[in-house]
Amino acid sequence: MKHALKLITLSTLLVGCSTNEITTTEHDGFNVIEQTKGPSLGYSPASGVSIMEKDGFAFKDLNKNGELDVYEDWRKSPKERAEDLAKQMTIEQIAGLMLYSDHQRVPSEEITDTQKKFLKEDNLRAILFTTVKDAETAAKWSNNVQAYVESIGLGIPANNSSDPRHQASSTMEFEAGGGGDISRWPSPLGMAATFDPQLMEEFGHIASIEYRALGIATALSPQVDLATEPRWWRYSGTYGESVLLATDLARAYCDGFQTSPKEKAIDGAWGYESVNAMVKHWYGYGAQEGGRDSHFASGEYAVFPGGQFAQQKIPFTEGAFKLKGGTSMASAVMPIYSILWNQDPSGANVGGSYSDFVINQELRQQAGFEGVVCTDWHITYDTGAIDHTGHGKPWGVEDLSIAERHYKILKAGVDQFGGNNDSGPIIEAYHMWCEDYGEEAARTRFEESARRLLLNIFRTGLFENPYLDPAHSTETVGRADFMEAGYKAQLKSIVMLKNDGVLPVSKKKVYMPIRHNTPVFQVWGPATPESWSYSIKPELAQRYFDFTENPDEADFAIVYIEEPSLSLGYSKEDVEKGGNGYVPISLQYEDYTATEAREVSIAGGNPLESFTNRSYKGKTVKTSNRDDMVMVMDTKKAMGDKPVVVIANIGKPIILSEIEPYADAILISFSIQHQALLDIISGKVEPSGLLPMQLPANMATVEKQFEDVPFDMECYVDSQGHAYDFAFGMNWSGVIDDERVKTYKKN
Repeated sequence: MKHALKLITLSTLLVGCSTNEITTTEHDGFNVIEQTKGPSLGYSPASGVSIMEKDGFAFKDLNKNGELDVYEDWRKSPKERAEDLAKQMTIEQIAGLMLYSDHQRVPSEEITDTQKKFLKEDNLRAILFTTVKDAETAAKWSNNVQAYVESIGLGIPANNSSDPRHQASSTMEFEAGGGGDISRWPSPLGMAATFDPQLMEEFGHIASIEYRALGIATALSPQVDLATEPRWWRYSGTYGESVLLATDLARAYCDGFQTSPKEKAIDGAWGYESVNAMVKHWYGYGAQEGGRDSHFASGEYAVFPGGQFAQQKIPFTEGAFKLKGGTSMASAVMPIYSILWNQDPSGANVGGSYSDFVINQELRQQAGFEGVVCTDWHITYDTGAIDHTGHGKPWGVEDLSIAERHYKILKAGVDQFGGNNDSGPIIEAYHMWCEDYGEEAARTRFEESARRLLLNIFRTGLFENPYLDPAHSTETVGRADFMEAGYKAQLKSIVMLKNDGVLPVSKKKVYMPIRHNTPVFQVWGPATPESWSYSIKPELAQRYFDFTENPDEADFAIVYIEEPSLSLGYSKEDVEKGGNGYVPISLQYEDYTATEAREVSIAGGNPLESFTNRSYKGKTVKTSNRDDMVMVMDTKKAMGDKPVVVIANIGKPIILSEIEPYADAILISFSIQHQALLDIISGKVEPSGLLPMQLPANMATVEKQFEDVPFDMECYVDSQGHAYDFAFGMNWSGVIDDERVKTYKKN
């Protein structure tokens, strides 16, 4: 496929004492104007937009009025342009700008009828898309969306976005010099295990290039919540429990995503390779009581028994809001779902986006944040069950109507509503503001949000050229050097906890047991089905070692296990038995009884419940994958004196007392390719990762730790006398004690 299909015109205009050569090139469905003294301009001839010439330059007439408006003049600053456009917009158009779509799949290049409706009738411009067939499809779909919105009203481009999409697949294989669908990296917790902010910034730079090639200008990331509660479901998306490490990685991530090189710049370091970073979740999400998550009413409370509430915001204020790359601070923030129990001086206990204290006082005034604030998804809808995440999450304001919730959120200082395709409630909230404070005040408030939202579109160059060359997108996303960088990061993330003279292993015969894959609870969708399979494909292992199904013939064994799997701390069965529904979240494989839990929960209360004590003391839970522990024991028994290498794939702390005595070597994997693990075991690469969190000695220390305090657990000590503490890791020479350890240990 050619990048430029047809050269149409070449004109020369006088600009002062020099000339501006303008070339128009036709692509499939859009034209691109190239000018030597100005930016490239992309537009769809079918949209009704025309090209104007003024002062020797070319401009797009987006509102089709035959005049050059300030917002159409790329010579003006993004701030000036955003102010001009905000004044021209109707309340209905601003209300649409405040919408952030529900999750959209992109199976083909065609825009769906649903998407056309919310783009045209509701004036929505922020689209969150999830699965996509391939880069070419994403580029063509994005082009169709941009051509469609360009034909409507003021010609405001779509600001497409994505949740993180660079996660590695365990069964993928890396081939040097080979490309892929997108570069693959460790989980955020795995990136933290590298203890390398420079590597994080490299990831951000590569990911931003791939995002822009997919038509994505906003990333719903990074998740910089300080992970001080080890049982928490969202732990794997964080950078661990160290304030200093999380802060440095948050800064590096945002710098990588938002900073454009000079040749791609528009406004300072903002430009055509910039991706807006929506840092989340402001703030305290890592301190969920008992590890329960606020996607559910059962986990709506974050608690701070250790008095460390203020510490939770440091990765934001000192990291994401103090960038070095030239964009100053993350351009957007997503507040927490949770109620920050008894932290608001006014006494209000409401979800983050509803809280004047959390947004206006702490974020806007105290932290000086000037960018976009967007709610997390579906917080304005009604909820219908304590344990269901598919419903709304109006924590603390269940008695308000949907329109009243929108009004309260706007009054708190929020600009945008995540997962809402309908502008109706926002317009209702506008009329409430008019009634309470007058039409002028309401208009002023709405224009304030419009300016913030538009600024993120202007600074990324979408008003000049939102169109993509599908061939270039295909060549860019998953580029060979990007794939190699991601794979090297996976290798750096692997933590070796134990090595009793086993690793590395030369060319020998390996045994791997068949794993019993028990049904595992899934937050979205049904539980995974029961099955029996090899965790690591024998054909992959065969590339490194001779493989045998008979442990008697093997020189050593590899056992791959997953972290203990449980529900999220609530049980319908417990309710049916007369209990309050709340049960422990365990980090061990064996059955667990919570004898050390609190008699009375710190927080509690919901309109769907008749009690406030959410204690689970004395209750017992069973881990669904206890067979992983049994598999390690059985393998060691079958191997006798021959070494057993255990790989534990984890996304949060794990109790290894049940596993370590049966393992001669232990590697920690953070959702990476199995190939990378075999590169370490075989000695092709030396391990260098460090634990980004503590691994507890037992569940008693987990129950006694405070949800908001880092480094307050007794760590497991193995048979070699090594404590599995923060920043612990080994290489072939022994325990690592390098500059990373000196910089970050216990900070």
